[in-house]
Amino acid sequence: MVSFLVKLAPFVAAAGDSQTVVGRFVPGWAKGNFLLEWFFKGGIVMYPIVAVLIVAIAVILERTLFWIIEGARRDPNRLDQMYAALEQGNITASANLGRTSKDPLVRTAWNGLNHVHTSIEGALEVAKGAELQRAGRFMSVMDTTITLAPLLGLLGTVTGIMSAFNAVNEGGLSPAAVSGGIGEALIATACGLGIAIFTLIFFNFYNSKLVKLQFELESTCHNVLIMINSLRLKNANLETIQDAREQSQFASSN
Repeated sequence: MVSFLVKLAPFVAAAGDSQTVVGRFVPGWAKGNFLLEWFFKGGIVMYPIVAVLIVAIAVILERTLFWIIEGARRDPNRLDQMYAALEQGNITASANLGRTSKDPLVRTAWNGLNHVHTSIEGALEVAKGAELQRAGRFMSVMDTTITLAPLLGLLGTVTGIMSAFNAVNEGGLSPAAVSGGIGEALIATACGLGIAIFTLIFFNFYNSKLVKLQFELESTCHNVLIMINSLRLKNANLETIQDAREQSQFASSN
């Protein structure tokens, strides 16, 4: 296979001059447009490759817009005010501060404080999970794109080499036909790898932001729980002291 490709390498240069590529005609309206000519010369596999590219671009744009909006919604001062109110033992005021905020950290703390008399730990976990689900939406689509695009490119490589072999068997060593098949293989492979590399960069970038958000949400949940448990301990100690005073007064009166 390698020796065959080496012998046919000089014919690859003739692919750009051919208007018919192994039975695939380049329309007249596409001539002169580099991208369109590549699309038609890449063979039938280029259709799913372009579909994958469209999906990848749509997801990247959606995630970019999401993180821009999410960054604008951050309100660290509001979260600090909630912490200050909790330190003073005013749970109601702390919850009211986060009622209208769109900051994911503030929303998580607010959701937990609304269930302080039932199960604050469970409420915080549910709120944290909901925020992470929103932030990680479509990440699986990007992951699939990174895997699928090179595989489609490899499929185009196989079909292109098959077309080149068929051209050799049917019409002899025609430079236009053979170079067209090899060109189809190389174009499909390059497009598949390019899409995967392009998507991988954004996938890693968004994944790092997701990991950072997860750490911040866990820190917020732990801070709220620590403050609530501290308040509970203080109240329990006050109740114990009060009970001891009442028992002492009762014993002295007897």
